[in-house]
Amino acid sequence: MTGTALGRTTRYVALGDSQTEGLGDGDDSTGLRGWADRLADLLAVHHPGLHYANLAVRGRLAGQVRAEQLGPALALRPDLATVVAGVNDLLRPRFDADEVAGELDAVFAALTAQGARIATLTFPDVARVTPLARPLGPRVHALNSRIREAARRHGVVVAETADHPVVTDPRLWSADRLHASPLGHARIAAAVAHALALPGSDGSWADPLPGPPVRPTALGELRWAAGFLGPWMGRRLRGRSSGDGRTAKRPTLLPVLPAGPVPSPGAAEGAVSDDNRPVAPR
Repeated sequence: MTGTALGRTTRYVALGDSQTEGLGDGDDSTGLRGWADRLADLLAVHHPGLHYANLAVRGRLAGQVRAEQLGPALALRPDLATVVAGVNDLLRPRFDADEVAGELDAVFAALTAQGARIATLTFPDVARVTPLARPLGPRVHALNSRIREAARRHGVVVAETADHPVVTDPRLWSADRLHASPLGHARIAAAVAHALALPGSDGSWADPLPGPPVRPTALGELRWAAGFLGPWMGRRLRGRSSGDGRTAKRPTLLPVLPAGPVPSPGAAEGAVSDDNRPVAPR
């Protein structure tokens, strides 16, 4: 659902896992940007003086987001919060959509009780991105259904990214097919901006990219399995996570300082350019 226009927003806090941290958009040496950073840039154009914190850490399950990030988020007293989690849960052998939704529901409840406006999003069917992940399709649909139900209970704005064909275009995904590419992160930011009815935003984030997408070949699938799926499964078997030992990249509220015009949230192809300066140093 698309929300009513945002009121005055001075504090934005992002909670979540690797997608919100920004994996696929930059790297650990040059710095990660990601859709939440990009959304903060868009917000700052219309909300001067905006301060932004990003508490997301890669590999976190929904229960870990609640246990580790909710308390710090409440302490920052945000006007706006984004909460996106659950993909790491559905990749685990023992996935319970109701349990995951219960964790998200608790986060929604606590933040809305404090007066924050909250936005979240639904997830695309990973089978349309990676054919080898076809067994996960029913899990994605179950999780999206529970997210919508929890959002309705608490008045949370939902960016419905699940059903638009463009979200499974390979050009919107990084090589690991688990994280968005810079263009994908720009589209997510534009989708959330549109759901929040940010001035200047529109539905063009869902427009197809020019030209036909290049779909993976059988050889490409094998290379992906060897280069990404195998190492990922190895970490799971060892009880390891990509987020072990990591902390939030931006744990405190820092100012977002616009420098020149920022493209319309609907202009995703323009938004992908890194000519726009990042948000305040991390």
